[in-house]
Amino acid sequence: MKILILNGSPRRKGVTSTLLDALAAGIVEKHDVEIVRVHDLNMKPCIGCLKCRPDKTCILPRDGAHELAEAVKKSDILVIGSPVYWGNMPGPLKVFFDRNVPLFEYCEADKAIRHVPKPQLKGKAGILIVPVGSPFPYCLLPSQCGGAIRSLKTILKAGGIRILSVLRASDSFNFDRKKDHYLRRVRRIADLICTE
Repeated sequence: MKILILNGSPRRKGVTSTLLDALAAGIVEKHDVEIVRVHDLNMKPCIGCLKCRPDKTCILPRDGAHELAEAVKKSDILVIGSPVYWGNMPGPLKVFFDRNVPLFEYCEADKAIRHVPKPQLKGKAGILIVPVGSPFPYCLLPSQCGGAIRSLKTILKAGGIRILSVLRASDSFNFDRKKDHYLRRVRRIADLICTE
């Protein structure tokens, strides 16, 4: 099985990277694993031209957004690791999703209802790993990981991706104190992937 891990964090040694690296280590012997650091990709932001609609690729010159879209298509399981920025995902990760709406959903014109969205990635599974600085229960707020998880779930569900697991790593400023707890949870996710 092909597992694509999108690391949305700009920090190579941060909590998101630590958890994603641990997950990759737990599944690499049984699966084909690719980790992409989204922050390192060269991607222009969406210009809102709608020329990709309903089912074409982005018309901007070929860049990292096109290449990553091809990797998503080839994957069986999409793992997204995202720190929380103002209750949402970091900008580069959002740029990727903005540039690839037709990868996730096709909006077909219907006589009765205009632009009925149809998921394009049915059969794929998804996992979310979302570290946040705020402690429980504040981390559940929309301005914290509650908002980021909602946004990521919206995108995956629009694509028809079945969400297998969500790991909310709260109080990441004290990660060293809770590291073993979160690494055990990551191992359970790795076991879940290996049974898929």
